[in-house]
Amino acid sequence: MNAEPVCDAKGLHVNCDACPAGSSTVECGVVASSSLPICGVVLRAQELRICALIHFVEEKTGKFMPTSNKVVVAFGVVSFLLVLAGTRVPSQAQDRSQGRSMVVSRGGIVASESPLASQAGVRILESGGNAVDAAIATNAMMGVVEPMMNGIGGDLFAIVYDAKANKLYGLNASGWAPKGLTIAYLEKQGIKSMPQRGINSVTVPGAVDGWQKLADKFGRKKLGDDLASAIRTARDGFPIPEWDALYWAGEVDYLHGDEAATATYLPNDRPPKLGEIFRNPELADSLQAVATHGRDAFYKGEIATKVIEGMKRHNGSMTAQDLAEYSAEWVEPLSTTYRDWTVYELPPNGQGMAVLEMLNIMEKFPLGEKDWEIGRAHV
Repeated sequence: MNAEPVCDAKGLHVNCDACPAGSSTVECGVVASSSLPICGVVLRAQELRICALIHFVEEKTGKFMPTSNKVVVAFGVVSFLLVLAGTRVPSQAQDRSQGRSMVVSRGGIVASESPLASQAGVRILESGGNAVDAAIATNAMMGVVEPMMNGIGGDLFAIVYDAKANKLYGLNASGWAPKGLTIAYLEKQGIKSMPQRGINSVTVPGAVDGWQKLADKFGRKKLGDDLASAIRTARDGFPIPEWDALYWAGEVDYLHGDEAATATYLPNDRPPKLGEIFRNPELADSLQAVATHGRDAFYKGEIATKVIEGMKRHNGSMTAQDLAEYSAEWVEPLSTTYRDWTVYELPPNGQGMAVLEMLNIMEKFPLGEKDWEIGRAHV
């Protein structure tokens, strides 16, 4: 297997079959696609020179350093040099202060909060999928590796540009509220404002129908192919990153409020710690059902039955009809101009209109002129 890095972003190490154990350190979530296997186990030239320097010192002094210490020294010096380069060497390519190289690719780039999610998208691109297939794969994986964020039970918004048709398509796959969740229903329970937590804050999940509609209209691959990496990772497990561990630890009391949540997300009755392997076989089963039977498996099949059972257990208002009737909506994107750019956003119920309004306001300020540099003028 070729060991050259596909992404030259400093510090990116992505696992592959040829990687030794413990080589899964990842500094960024940007993974680039090319025809090469994705593997970041590479001693770069700087590291090789430092290793040679260590070896030279050993020979001259007659004192030999353990291999593990050499690795620590080599990578420590490289990290120092990279920080030094990022803070003192101005970039010739862009006006920026950070030292990380831009990611350049021939076959596409996937960026997400998690390198595992980005890698899932890249694998789809490498196997012949298009940007929409990669987006579905990445989104599904994010729901696995960051369960405290949006996932299979959440919503989805998308703007897709069809180059052949020279047209933008908007998809609003945010779920609607259950029909029974009325103001009168909430007031009967003594609730005076819209709940932000608990069973009465739950809307019909829109993400799965959004995946299906995107795959059917734009995808080159079947939805099952797009979900394969997420299914495998949910079943086999993944190491818990730092931020996941912190979020998880902060929600222990909340998770203890539900027996099923405790069993799934608090294995051994505690939150997973940094680096521990977390598996979610039930989520893998649900994703597999969607992969095999499509969106109906979620909205009309066994998954829907389990959702409604959970609703009844917690005195929620959602019904089987609420799930069965749900359908994401194709919408026309809104736009405004900002200087030389045309910016598109989705119409309400999303927040895109607020972004466009802010850009219209910002355009009136003489940013870039004297006394109006970003950071000096707090607009």
